[in-house]
Amino acid sequence: MAKKGKEKNTQNKAKHAKLMNRKKNKLRKEKETRAARLKELVQKMNQQQDKTASNE
Repeated sequence: MAKKGKEKNTQNKAKHAKLMNRKKNKLRKEKETRAARLKELVQKMNQQQDKTASNE
């Protein structure tokens, strides 16, 4: 027999999915910012190495 009334756990599943998506987006954003910061550092280091090499 089918259940009567509203479906079970639909609100909990929706809330869980929302929270998990928020967590995944946060991790993805942190990863992107970390990669961008590393890229900037690498460029700075390369510029410094070029300056020191040209001075010598």
